[in-house]
Amino acid sequence: MPKVDLPAGPIHYEDQGQGPVVVLLHGLLMNHTVWDEVLPLLPDGFRYVLPDLPLGAHPEPMHEGADLSLRGLNQLIADFLTALDLDAVTLVHSDWGGGLFMTAYGLDKRIANLIVLPCEAFGNFPPGLPGKMANAITYVPGGISLALRQLRIPFLRNSPIMFGSMAKRPLPDEVVVAWTEPGLRDKRIRRDLIAYNHSGFRKAELIANTEALRGFSGRALILWSSAGKVMPREHGRRLAALIPGATLVELDDAYVLSMLDSPEGVASAMGEFLVAGRKE
Repeated sequence: MPKVDLPAGPIHYEDQGQGPVVVLLHGLLMNHTVWDEVLPLLPDGFRYVLPDLPLGAHPEPMHEGADLSLRGLNQLIADFLTALDLDAVTLVHSDWGGGLFMTAYGLDKRIANLIVLPCEAFGNFPPGLPGKMANAITYVPGGISLALRQLRIPFLRNSPIMFGSMAKRPLPDEVVVAWTEPGLRDKRIRRDLIAYNHSGFRKAELIANTEALRGFSGRALILWSSAGKVMPREHGRRLAALIPGATLVELDDAYVLSMLDSPEGVASAMGEFLVAGRKE
Protein backbone atom coordinates (compact mmCIF):
# COMPACT_ATOMS: atom_id res chain seq x y z
CA MET A 1 0.00 0.00 0.00
CA PRO A 2 1.20 3.54 -0.68
CA LYS A 3 1.34 5.93 2.23
CA VAL A 4 1.53 9.67 2.76
CA ASP A 5 3.16 11.44 5.68
CA LEU A 6 0.83 14.00 7.23
CA PRO A 7 1.43 16.34 10.19
CA ALA A 8 -0.41 13.83 12.43
CA GLY A 9 1.47 10.81 11.10
CA PRO A 10 1.60 8.29 8.23
CA ILE A 11 -1.62 7.30 6.46
CA HIS A 12 -1.72 4.17 4.30
CA TYR A 13 -4.28 4.04 1.52
CA GLU A 14 -5.53 2.09 -1.49
CA ASP A 15 -5.77 3.93 -4.81
CA GLN A 16 -7.62 2.41 -7.79
CA GLY A 17 -8.79 3.75 -11.14
CA GLN A 18 -8.78 7.10 -12.89
CA GLY A 19 -11.34 9.89 -13.08
CA PRO A 20 -13.43 11.87 -10.58
CA VAL A 21 -12.27 11.09 -7.07
CA VAL A 22 -14.26 9.03 -4.56
CA VAL A 23 -12.77 8.77 -1.05
CA LEU A 24 -14.25 5.96 1.05
CA LEU A 25 -13.97 6.10 4.83
CA HIS A 26 -14.52 3.36 7.41
CA GLY A 27 -15.38 2.89 11.06
CA LEU A 28 -13.78 2.13 14.41
CA LEU A 29 -11.61 -1.01 14.60
CA MET A 30 -11.85 -1.43 10.80
CA ASN A 31 -9.81 -0.48 7.76
CA HIS A 32 -10.29 -0.03 4.01
CA THR A 33 -11.02 -3.74 3.49
CA VAL A 34 -14.58 -3.18 4.72
CA TRP A 35 -15.19 -2.03 1.10
CA ASP A 36 -13.67 -5.10 -0.60
CA GLU A 37 -16.99 -6.58 -1.73
CA VAL A 38 -18.34 -3.29 -3.07
CA LEU A 39 -15.31 -1.95 -4.94
CA PRO A 40 -15.40 -4.42 -7.87
CA LEU A 41 -19.10 -3.57 -8.38
CA LEU A 42 -18.64 0.21 -8.61
CA PRO A 43 -18.55 1.88 -12.04
CA ASP A 44 -15.36 2.36 -14.03
CA GLY A 45 -14.18 5.86 -14.84
CA PHE A 46 -13.66 6.94 -11.24
CA ARG A 47 -10.65 7.05 -8.93
CA TYR A 48 -11.35 5.25 -5.66
CA VAL A 49 -9.10 6.21 -2.73
CA LEU A 50 -9.43 4.39 0.60
CA PRO A 51 -7.37 5.69 3.55
CA ASP A 52 -6.80 3.68 6.71
CA LEU A 53 -7.84 6.16 9.39
CA PRO A 54 -6.25 5.98 12.87
CA LEU A 55 -9.30 4.36 14.43
CA GLY A 56 -7.65 1.27 15.87
CA ALA A 57 -6.90 -0.93 12.82
CA HIS A 58 -4.34 1.32 11.09
CA PRO A 59 -0.99 -0.28 10.21
CA GLU A 60 1.29 2.43 11.63
CA PRO A 61 0.82 4.58 14.72
CA MET A 62 0.38 8.32 14.53
CA HIS A 63 2.98 10.69 15.94
CA GLU A 64 2.99 10.87 19.71
CA GLY A 65 0.75 13.71 20.86
CA ALA A 66 -1.14 13.95 17.55
CA ASP A 67 -4.60 15.49 17.83
CA LEU A 68 -6.96 12.55 17.31
CA SER A 69 -10.10 14.26 18.52
CA LEU A 70 -13.02 14.70 16.13
CA ARG A 71 -11.59 18.05 15.05
CA GLY A 72 -8.12 16.57 14.70
CA LEU A 73 -9.35 13.69 12.56
CA ASN A 74 -11.28 16.08 10.34
CA GLN A 75 -8.06 18.07 9.89
CA LEU A 76 -6.28 14.81 9.08
CA ILE A 77 -8.80 14.08 6.31
CA ALA A 78 -8.38 17.61 4.94
CA ASP A 79 -4.58 17.20 5.06
CA PHE A 80 -4.88 13.85 3.27
CA LEU A 81 -6.92 15.38 0.44
CA THR A 82 -4.43 18.23 0.15
CA ALA A 83 -1.36 15.97 0.21
CA LEU A 84 -2.73 13.87 -2.66
CA ASP A 85 -4.12 16.99 -4.41
CA LEU A 86 -7.59 15.46 -4.51
CA ASP A 87 -10.28 17.94 -5.51
CA ALA A 88 -14.02 17.85 -6.26
CA VAL A 89 -14.12 14.73 -4.05
CA THR A 90 -17.12 12.54 -3.34
CA LEU A 91 -16.61 11.68 0.34
CA VAL A 92 -18.21 8.43 1.50
CA HIS A 93 -19.03 7.99 5.20
CA SER A 94 -19.76 4.73 7.01
CA ASP A 95 -20.08 3.85 10.72
CA TRP A 96 -17.71 6.59 11.94
CA GLY A 97 -19.61 9.84 11.51
CA GLY A 98 -16.92 12.30 12.53
CA GLY A 99 -16.13 13.12 8.91
CA LEU A 100 -19.59 14.66 8.58
CA PHE A 101 -18.17 17.62 10.48
CA MET A 102 -15.90 18.82 7.67
CA THR A 103 -18.44 21.56 6.86
CA ALA A 104 -18.78 22.62 10.50
CA TYR A 105 -15.01 23.00 10.77
CA GLY A 106 -14.69 24.85 7.45
CA LEU A 107 -12.59 22.04 5.95
CA ASP A 108 -14.83 20.94 3.06
CA LYS A 109 -13.46 23.07 0.21
CA ARG A 110 -12.20 19.97 -1.64
CA ILE A 111 -15.48 18.06 -1.15
CA ALA A 112 -18.07 18.29 -3.91
CA ASN A 113 -20.45 15.47 -2.96
CA LEU A 114 -21.38 13.27 -0.01
CA ILE A 115 -22.48 9.65 0.20
CA VAL A 116 -23.59 8.82 3.73
CA LEU A 117 -24.12 5.21 4.77
CA PRO A 118 -25.36 4.44 8.31
CA CYS A 119 -23.03 6.30 10.64
CA GLU A 120 -22.85 8.34 13.80
CA ALA A 121 -24.78 11.58 13.52
CA PHE A 122 -26.42 14.19 15.73
CA GLY A 123 -25.87 13.06 19.36
CA ASN A 124 -25.28 9.37 18.57
CA PHE A 125 -21.57 9.30 19.56
CA PRO A 126 -20.56 6.62 20.49
CA PRO A 127 -23.42 4.72 18.85
CA GLY A 128 -25.63 2.14 20.50
CA LEU A 129 -24.45 -0.71 22.69
CA PRO A 130 -21.43 -1.67 20.51
CA GLY A 131 -20.16 1.90 20.48
CA LYS A 132 -20.59 2.35 24.21
CA MET A 133 -18.82 -0.96 24.87
CA ALA A 134 -15.94 0.02 22.55
CA ASN A 135 -15.61 3.31 24.38
CA ALA A 136 -15.80 1.71 27.83
CA ILE A 137 -13.00 -0.79 27.18
CA THR A 138 -10.55 2.04 26.52
CA TYR A 139 -10.86 3.03 30.18
CA VAL A 140 -9.98 -0.45 31.46
CA PRO A 141 -6.28 -1.39 31.71
CA GLY A 142 -5.68 -4.11 29.13
CA GLY A 143 -9.28 -3.78 27.94
CA ILE A 144 -8.48 -3.12 24.30
CA SER A 145 -6.19 -6.14 23.94
CA LEU A 146 -8.80 -8.36 25.58
CA ALA A 147 -11.56 -7.03 23.33
CA LEU A 148 -9.46 -7.51 20.19
CA ARG A 149 -8.83 -11.13 21.14
CA GLN A 150 -12.54 -11.65 21.82
CA LEU A 151 -13.35 -10.28 18.36
CA ARG A 152 -11.40 -13.22 16.92
CA ILE A 153 -13.84 -15.68 18.52
CA PRO A 154 -16.88 -16.00 16.22
CA PHE A 155 -19.63 -16.51 18.81
CA LEU A 156 -18.37 -13.52 20.82
CA ARG A 157 -17.80 -11.36 17.73
CA ASN A 158 -21.34 -11.97 16.51
CA SER A 159 -22.99 -11.11 19.82
CA PRO A 160 -25.19 -7.97 20.01
CA ILE A 161 -22.61 -6.07 22.08
CA MET A 162 -20.01 -6.52 19.33
CA PHE A 163 -20.54 -6.92 15.59
CA GLY A 164 -23.86 -8.76 15.88
CA SER A 165 -25.64 -5.41 15.97
CA MET A 166 -23.50 -4.00 13.18
CA ALA A 167 -23.85 -6.65 10.47
CA LYS A 168 -26.57 -9.20 9.72
CA ARG A 169 -24.03 -11.51 8.07
CA PRO A 170 -21.28 -13.03 10.25
CA LEU A 171 -17.93 -11.40 9.54
CA PRO A 172 -15.27 -13.73 8.08
CA ASP A 173 -12.39 -14.71 10.35
CA GLU A 174 -9.73 -13.48 7.92
CA VAL A 175 -11.27 -10.00 7.80
CA VAL A 176 -11.43 -9.63 11.59
CA VAL A 177 -7.94 -11.06 12.07
CA ALA A 178 -6.62 -8.35 9.75
CA TRP A 179 -8.56 -5.64 11.60
CA THR A 180 -7.33 -6.75 15.02
CA GLU A 181 -3.70 -7.50 14.12
CA PRO A 182 -2.34 -3.91 14.34
CA GLY A 183 -3.79 -3.27 17.79
CA LEU A 184 -2.54 -6.57 19.15
CA ARG A 185 0.90 -6.04 17.63
CA ASP A 186 1.61 -2.45 18.63
CA LYS A 187 0.60 -0.71 21.85
CA ARG A 188 0.90 2.64 20.03
CA ILE A 189 -2.06 1.67 17.85
CA ARG A 190 -4.03 1.10 21.04
CA ARG A 191 -2.73 4.46 22.29
CA ASP A 192 -4.19 6.16 19.21
CA LEU A 193 -7.57 4.52 19.76
CA ILE A 194 -7.55 5.64 23.39
CA ALA A 195 -6.66 9.19 22.33
CA TYR A 196 -9.73 9.33 20.10
CA ASN A 197 -12.13 7.76 22.58
CA HIS A 198 -10.96 9.96 25.46
CA SER A 199 -11.10 13.21 23.47
CA GLY A 200 -14.67 13.96 24.55
CA PHE A 201 -18.11 13.84 22.89
CA ARG A 202 -20.31 16.76 23.91
CA LYS A 203 -23.86 16.14 22.73
CA ALA A 204 -24.86 19.74 22.03
CA GLU A 205 -21.69 20.27 19.99
CA LEU A 206 -22.16 17.01 18.09
CA ILE A 207 -25.71 17.98 17.13
CA ALA A 208 -24.67 21.49 16.09
CA ASN A 209 -21.79 20.15 13.98
CA THR A 210 -24.10 17.70 12.23
CA GLU A 211 -26.67 20.39 11.57
CA ALA A 212 -23.95 22.55 9.98
CA LEU A 213 -24.52 20.35 6.92
CA ARG A 214 -27.37 22.75 6.13
CA GLY A 215 -24.57 24.82 4.63
CA PHE A 216 -23.20 22.06 2.40
CA SER A 217 -23.76 23.11 -1.22
CA GLY A 218 -22.91 19.90 -3.07
CA ARG A 219 -24.90 16.82 -4.01
CA ALA A 220 -25.62 14.19 -1.36
CA LEU A 221 -26.88 10.61 -1.25
CA ILE A 222 -28.10 9.34 2.11
CA LEU A 223 -27.85 5.57 1.69
CA TRP A 224 -29.29 4.39 5.00
CA SER A 225 -30.43 1.04 6.37
CA SER A 226 -33.98 0.63 7.62
CA ALA A 227 -33.06 -2.39 9.78
CA GLY A 228 -31.15 -2.36 13.05
CA LYS A 229 -31.06 0.11 15.92
CA VAL A 230 -27.42 1.22 16.28
CA MET A 231 -27.81 3.96 13.66
CA PRO A 232 -31.50 4.91 13.89
CA ARG A 233 -33.53 4.99 10.69
CA GLU A 234 -34.77 8.42 11.76
CA HIS A 235 -31.23 9.81 11.52
CA GLY A 236 -30.99 8.95 7.84
CA ARG A 237 -34.24 10.76 7.19
CA ARG A 238 -33.14 13.74 9.28
CA LEU A 239 -29.89 14.00 7.32
CA ALA A 240 -31.76 13.83 4.02
CA ALA A 241 -34.06 16.64 5.15
CA LEU A 242 -31.13 18.64 6.51
CA ILE A 243 -28.82 18.68 3.47
CA PRO A 244 -30.20 20.79 0.61
CA GLY A 245 -31.09 18.63 -2.38
CA ALA A 246 -30.10 15.32 -0.73
CA THR A 247 -31.50 12.05 -2.05
CA LEU A 248 -32.55 9.33 0.41
CA VAL A 249 -32.27 5.64 -0.45
CA GLU A 250 -33.08 3.04 2.21
CA LEU A 251 -31.88 -0.56 2.21
CA ASP A 252 -34.25 -3.02 3.87
CA ASP A 253 -31.96 -5.99 4.49
CA ALA A 254 -28.89 -4.44 6.10
CA TYR A 255 -27.57 -3.12 9.38
CA VAL A 256 -24.81 -0.53 9.87
CA LEU A 257 -22.23 -2.33 7.72
CA SER A 258 -24.47 -2.36 4.68
CA MET A 259 -21.49 -2.76 2.34
CA LEU A 260 -21.06 -6.22 3.88
CA ASP A 261 -24.74 -7.10 4.28
CA SER A 262 -25.83 -5.86 0.84
CA PRO A 263 -22.81 -5.12 -1.38
CA GLU A 264 -24.88 -5.25 -4.57
CA GLY A 265 -27.49 -2.84 -3.20
CA VAL A 266 -24.85 -0.43 -1.92
CA ALA A 267 -22.86 -0.55 -5.17
CA SER A 268 -25.98 -0.03 -7.27
CA ALA A 269 -27.12 3.07 -5.37
CA MET A 270 -23.63 4.53 -5.18
CA GLY A 271 -22.96 3.83 -8.84
CA GLU A 272 -26.18 5.48 -9.95
CA PHE A 273 -25.37 8.56 -7.88
CA LEU A 274 -21.80 8.79 -9.16
CA VAL A 275 -22.68 8.34 -12.82
CA ALA A 276 -25.53 10.87 -12.59
CA GLY A 277 -23.11 13.42 -11.11
CA ARG A 278 -20.61 12.89 -13.93
CA LYS A 279 -23.33 13.68 -16.47
CA GLU A 280 -24.24 16.99 -14.83
